[in-house]
Amino acid sequence: MSLTVAVTGPTGEIGISTIEALEQHPEVTTIIGMARRPFDPAARGWTKTVYRQGDILDRDAVDGLVADADVVVHLAFIIMGSRDESARINLEGTRNVFEATAAAQRPRRMVYTSSVAAYGYHPDNPSPITEDVPVRGSAEHYYSEQKAACEATLADATAGSSLEVFVLRPCIVAGPKATALADAMPWNRLPDGVRRITRALPLPKPPFPDPGTPLQLVHHDDVAAAIALAVTTTSAPAGAYNIAGDGLLSMSDVGEAFGARPVKVPHLAAVATSEVIARLPFVPFALEWLHAGRASVVMDTSKAKEHLGWRPEHTSADTLAALADAVNRT
Repeated sequence: MSLTVAVTGPTGEIGISTIEALEQHPEVTTIIGMARRPFDPAARGWTKTVYRQGDILDRDAVDGLVADADVVVHLAFIIMGSRDESARINLEGTRNVFEATAAAQRPRRMVYTSSVAAYGYHPDNPSPITEDVPVRGSAEHYYSEQKAACEATLADATAGSSLEVFVLRPCIVAGPKATALADAMPWNRLPDGVRRITRALPLPKPPFPDPGTPLQLVHHDDVAAAIALAVTTTSAPAGAYNIAGDGLLSMSDVGEAFGARPVKVPHLAAVATSEVIARLPFVPFALEWLHAGRASVVMDTSKAKEHLGWRPEHTSADTLAALADAVNRT
């Protein structure tokens, strides 16, 4: 089998690791990476990858990209951003990719990275969550709402087509090349020089609330391995797959890893705070992420292990340690 794979978002937090995984696969002969900004595949040691300039908001560019591919991998998205800004990329741009791929003659498979957030942060979610749990998002959390909407769009766009559709739902992706979790910490948003000074001084550690909600992390390389399997498998059934590192973490673990002082808070307080924020007429996008702490979204990854043959090489704890080490060295 000889595959040409088109990838949107090839230089993002998941994209770089995905290209590296695809480059190493013998059945992948050509990779077309489409991004708005130029990048040099040769400078990264990529020999199968070619750069194509384009924006997923430009339907003509997307049409041209997918027309040349056997498999389309959609990774372009925004995690941290305003509702309006993220909606343009995460909803309008994603719709372009789905509809263009379904309409094209050549592609036979679509691989889309959704998110655990698509399930929504609902108190009646089962634990652990399996792939047969309905995707229903949380309206008060823009990213969760958008990820659920994208999956609905994907189902509509590909209904009746012959496309094999693989939807991967990773938990929080982290590691040296995926620093969004660390970047979200307020003290890590300070200029580099200021951060170095504050680390050197005997200052009190910033408090970090822990409402007792467990969480999972997954290393970007393990997500990339799952994507490569979804691109190349000849035996796994199409459908949704949960992707998460083994083991659970607490918010205290996360806080300590980034130099904070964990403070245990009642879970009911986190729920009440979430409900108050949800009623506000205007909420800064960063505050919407507080909704994620109100309910467990621990996932069962048995399906990916049994059907895709996926095995994460990093536990949740390993991933957190790798991220903390990378951040603390900057």
